[in-house]
Amino acid sequence: MPTKPKPTLRTEELINELQSFGVRLVDPSAGAASRRGGAGPSDHKAITIDGMTVMAPVHTAPAFDSPYLVEKPDAFGRSRITRDGAVVAEASFPLGPKFYELTTAEGVPYRHIATLHGRDVLATTVLQTCIRYQSRTKTCQFCAIGQSLAAGRTIAHKTPAQLGEVAEAAVRLDGVRHMVMTTGTPKGADRGAVVLADSCVGVKARVNLPIQVQCEPPDDDAWFERLRTAGADALGMHLEAVSEPVRQRIMPGKATVSVERYFEAFAAAAPVFGRGQVSTYILAGLGDTAEEILAVCERLTALGVYPFVVPFTPISGTPLESHPTPPAAFMASILGPLARMLIASGLRSVDVKAGCAKCGACSSLAAYERGESACSSKR
Repeated sequence: MPTKPKPTLRTEELINELQSFGVRLVDPSAGAASRRGGAGPSDHKAITIDGMTVMAPVHTAPAFDSPYLVEKPDAFGRSRITRDGAVVAEASFPLGPKFYELTTAEGVPYRHIATLHGRDVLATTVLQTCIRYQSRTKTCQFCAIGQSLAAGRTIAHKTPAQLGEVAEAAVRLDGVRHMVMTTGTPKGADRGAVVLADSCVGVKARVNLPIQVQCEPPDDDAWFERLRTAGADALGMHLEAVSEPVRQRIMPGKATVSVERYFEAFAAAAPVFGRGQVSTYILAGLGDTAEEILAVCERLTALGVYPFVVPFTPISGTPLESHPTPPAAFMASILGPLARMLIASGLRSVDVKAGCAKCGACSSLAAYERGESACSSKR
């Protein structure tokens, strides 16, 4: 393979482009298997560029016509990304995990209990059902939580014992470094905190693995201390959209928990978990303006909460499957200023103990943050 090409775009700009356009693959079987449907980043493929592993859409409609092509890896696992025939970067693929080959004593494949995200993150949806998903009048329009369950690629409820068993194997066999446990929202005021606390206990009984739990804000703030005591190292409470009109249009059920209730919960949780260990996931491209997103991020960073902003990517089979991904320039208008805001606030993704912000694969934010840190050190 030729010597490393000189990309015409900086790493963060290239990631924005890849996540906006998606990519075409000469060899779809290369590296860890891509995922279709389900919770979390779906219809994506993990690709490593300039030492950073990113999730690039490969099964979406825009990806089928993307100008970006990833070549078949050579014998050393090295590949190249081209645009219109010109090489723009070298790349590689994280390998498929060894724990995927195992099953529990009951015959449940480990990969139906938890999956590899990015390069070294174990992720699971503890409850693969959600009260918000039962009706199109309530469902989050971007969500595909029921797809993988309907297709038989997962199970409805992962027990604490199952999660502990898989986590131990993923650490031992594949060097997994942290874990994300999310959940569909069940009935009840705890909004999933009960099942997540039990799950943390099950994992920590088998392996000392940093864990981020993710749920809607429970009605009782006392749950934050209970989750921390159970073994959660970090907490994610995901706004997705930041303005109430967009939230009510895109996720009418979840919007019944207001933005202000989220901020009350952020303020209560941040002292429990520590600065930077509470985060929120924001999907850019659903209708919020860049100014609205940055204004909310300023409020979040003032509380010590890490705002992880990612480009919206449509998932096939959802009401928003034809919704466009945001242009790369739109993401740059948010992520550049946000990175400067994070550095000024002393919040860095590398200091997050576990979770989406630490992984960073669904956004170029970490690349902007890295570039801003380098610039700051030269001043």
